[in-house]
Amino acid sequence: MRSSLSRRGFLATGSGLAAAALPALSGCSPFASADSDPGTLIVHTQLGTTAPGSPTYKAVVQEFHAEHPGLRVKNLVNGDDLPQVYETSRLARKEPDVVMVNLYDKTLAWTEVGATVDVKGYLDDWGLRERVLPAALEEWTDSEGRLRAFPYFATNWPVAYNTSLLERAGVGSVPTTGDQLIGAARKLRGKGIAPVTVGGNDWTGQKLLAQIIQTFLTPDEARKVYASGDFSGSRGVREGIDYFVELRDAGVFADKAQGLTSDTMTTQYNTEAAAIQSAMSSALAKVPARTAGHTEIGGWPLAPGAAHDKPTILRSYTLIGFWISPNGVRKISSVEKFLRFMYRPEVASRFITESGRDMALVTDTVSKDFPLVAEAQRLGSRVGQVLLPDLYVPPTATQPLITATSTAFTRGTSAAAVRSALESAYRTD
Repeated sequence: MRSSLSRRGFLATGSGLAAAALPALSGCSPFASADSDPGTLIVHTQLGTTAPGSPTYKAVVQEFHAEHPGLRVKNLVNGDDLPQVYETSRLARKEPDVVMVNLYDKTLAWTEVGATVDVKGYLDDWGLRERVLPAALEEWTDSEGRLRAFPYFATNWPVAYNTSLLERAGVGSVPTTGDQLIGAARKLRGKGIAPVTVGGNDWTGQKLLAQIIQTFLTPDEARKVYASGDFSGSRGVREGIDYFVELRDAGVFADKAQGLTSDTMTTQYNTEAAAIQSAMSSALAKVPARTAGHTEIGGWPLAPGAAHDKPTILRSYTLIGFWISPNGVRKISSVEKFLRFMYRPEVASRFITESGRDMALVTDTVSKDFPLVAEAQRLGSRVGQVLLPDLYVPPTATQPLITATSTAFTRGTSAAAVRSALESAYRTD
């Protein structure tokens, strides 16, 4: 797997870049104190604002404080810019002790280049391996056998169907084939209802495009495609792109999908302006009760000759993990206390019951107060599963693939042009 950071590049530039960065960071107390107080554990997290699970996380940290009066957790909160902020702090040798972030894009290279440490030994020494789902351990382990982080959050990524809107348009059941989906889209449009809403200009569109492309691909074939960027070399990938183009030009996706975002998508579905969306479980948790009351959860419809025998969904166990930094190793006893606490069954269950999160940990708890999340958790063998490509796409291609996705969702763009746009995302001149 290629990386946007080489070991030599990341670490060798550290001294020079850190020297340049230190004056700017000197007034930033979180970074300045990151390695100065043995009684404070610095945790860099995306949980702290509006991210699902934030209130629960804040509450359990307070419980941790009550149980460990001599140890304080200090949270540094960032959103999508967390990886970049962390890398800057690491280059200055002022990085936080623990990082809570997903395995995606830049973070794929962190353990390889020494920005974070292999945690496999800690997982075993602390007796926590049995708490983690085997599939999660597999996804978080790199090709060299290094466990990048302690797995924590997972996600289901099914398809939500508003049965009330489908019935209003004269569609009697949730579509399970491409022809049924095209027919449903035509009827929905006839009633002024957008069929499938999707963020064609961001990561949500990229994931749905990847899901549809895999219609005629086995998991092994999909891995090769997304690792290499060869979207022309096999019959299966060409047929998958042809299927996507057929659906797009038949009007299956909302108007001007190439300019929509995840926020637009969720707004359209939640306000019942659109009948269908591909939504990860954190989005399902936010569907209003009225809309959720007539939403059915299923998979993406298949075409004849598909490599799958049931409509497909995405699943991933890499949504958030606990990464340990080189600074964190110096406070490893404090890190152990914190992670043992977070891995307790009753703590993990709170994220499920209070926040509607899926977990990468072994649990029997179900999101009862989040009915759509619970329904997705119960799908089981009623759906097939395709590959989430995030672990295989080279980091240098991640953002260019978003641009290529917008091109793909633009009506009238030929299948050949879609293939060319996707392949161009892998070329970094």
